[in-house]
Amino acid sequence: MRRMKTPDFDVAILGAGPVGGALALALARKAPDPARIALISPPRPAAPPPGTGMGASAGVDPRCLALNHGSRAYLETLQAWPERSAEILHVHVSQARRLGRVVIDRDDLGVPRLGDVVRYDDVVDTLEAALQHSGVTRIEGRALPHLVGQHVECRHETGAVTTRLAVQSDGMRPRGIERHYGQHAVLANVRAERPRDGWAYERFTRSGPLAALPHPQAPDLYSIVWCCSPQQAEALRGMPASEFDSRLYDHFGGRLGRFQSVGRRAVFPLALHAGATLINKRCLAVGNAAQTLHPVAGQGLNLGLRDVAQLVQSLSPWLLRPDTDPQPWCAEFVQRRQGDRWLTMAITDFLPRVFSTGNRLLEHAGGAALLAMDLVPPLRNQLARQLLHGLRI
Repeated sequence: MRRMKTPDFDVAILGAGPVGGALALALARKAPDPARIALISPPRPAAPPPGTGMGASAGVDPRCLALNHGSRAYLETLQAWPERSAEILHVHVSQARRLGRVVIDRDDLGVPRLGDVVRYDDVVDTLEAALQHSGVTRIEGRALPHLVGQHVECRHETGAVTTRLAVQSDGMRPRGIERHYGQHAVLANVRAERPRDGWAYERFTRSGPLAALPHPQAPDLYSIVWCCSPQQAEALRGMPASEFDSRLYDHFGGRLGRFQSVGRRAVFPLALHAGATLINKRCLAVGNAAQTLHPVAGQGLNLGLRDVAQLVQSLSPWLLRPDTDPQPWCAEFVQRRQGDRWLTMAITDFLPRVFSTGNRLLEHAGGAALLAMDLVPPLRNQLARQLLHGLRI
């Protein structure tokens, strides 16, 4: 009987975004030979040089990530926490022109902080620096996995490699549940006239959620995520800075004083896509390849990092004997992630829709729910713990 050739790798991770990079680092710590872990991704595009028409404030990146306390703790264990971050100590949630608000405080949950805001590029750069010393094999290219017998062939622009197990972390949209919200997110940065240290805001409006997050590059700087109709988003992207600042003040209110725009604005369409985490018996999906969420409550990357932590825990015994069948360990991962995934997706799907229906009864009910959470700590803390740590089983 002809023996099959030993595959090139035990695990190949397709995509080196924050989730893929964190997964490669964590698996390298568990694998007897880290070189048997491959991270396959196209090269990162070069940053635009100064003076390319982006304005004097082009260095203020509009792409910021809200990472909760659990995500920070996990990245710190991987020695991959960025040097720059803005702490979130309090979260203020309100509804425009309706009764009801709730404040979530770190002291309610006994944690040093609820979370942090970090620049996307800072997270990726820190992970890249840690990966250089991890022993993980890096391969440049955009790979597609194909099941071939008991192995997976990952074909990329300049060739192909084989692996016992493939993990898609980005570069592939999940197939299954799909919902288009009829909203786009406008990303912007503004300076606040009266900044409040450690405060983050989520304000529900009829056009969609509006978030103001402390920015890691300056104490008076805020990262804005403004969800609204596609037409309104395009108008906001193209309008003069002074008009944008005025519109933002009208929608957000006066808690931070007047705003002054900094840098460029970006617009992204919003949709929910969710699919199976087990694509086939030798290929898994995590992070954005498993689920893409509405940005309300900032749960996307936090959920992806919880995928990483559980997958590493499930695969650790198999990594010691990679010539055995990984399916039982993959099945354990799928089962253990199911509850947290679907609960988080349900929350982030429900919130932006219920507050933007235009139905006065639902809006008053939402306001009453916010008020109830503010007045009854167990209700408030139950939601906060889910957003902070996810569902634990």
